[in-house]
Amino acid sequence: MSADAILYAVEPDLTADAFIDVLHRSGLAERRPVADRPRVEAMLRNAGLIVTARDADGDLVGVARSVTDFAFCCYLSDLAVDRACQGRGIGKELMRRTRAAVGEGVTCLLLSAPKAVTFYEAAGMERHAQAFLFTEKP
Repeated sequence: MSADAILYAVEPDLTADAFIDVLHRSGLAERRPVADRPRVEAMLRNAGLIVTARDADGDLVGVARSVTDFAFCCYLSDLAVDRACQGRGIGKELMRRTRAAVGEGVTCLLLSAPKAVTFYEAAGMERHAQAFLFTEKP
C-alpha cells in the first residue's frame, strides 16, 4: 500500500470497535483504557475532532483524536497508526490535517509516549520544558 492510497477524513462517528482495533494494531492500546468500552465510547463522543486514515479497502489504518475548542487550543490525545503502515507518512499527515481542521491561531499540543519522542522530533515538533501534569487525584 502506498501513502497516496490512503483516504483521510474527519470522522466524528468513528466506532469504538474500529478505534480499539487500531489502538491495538498501533501499540497504543497498552497506554489506553481499551478494556473499558464505556470509557472509550465517552472518549470518542467527547472528542472535538477525529481525523482518520483508511486504506483503499476502507480499513482504518490511522486515527488522530483531539480535544479542542477550535479557538485557542487543541490537545491531540491519540495518534495511532497501524504498525504495518508506519513509516509511510500517515502519522505526519494526520497531524497536518488536525492542524488544518482547527485553523489558524490555535495552539496544538500533545504528550508523547516515551517510544515516540524521536518520531515527533523528526516530524519537526518542538519540545516544551514548561509542560506539567496533574499527578495528584482531586
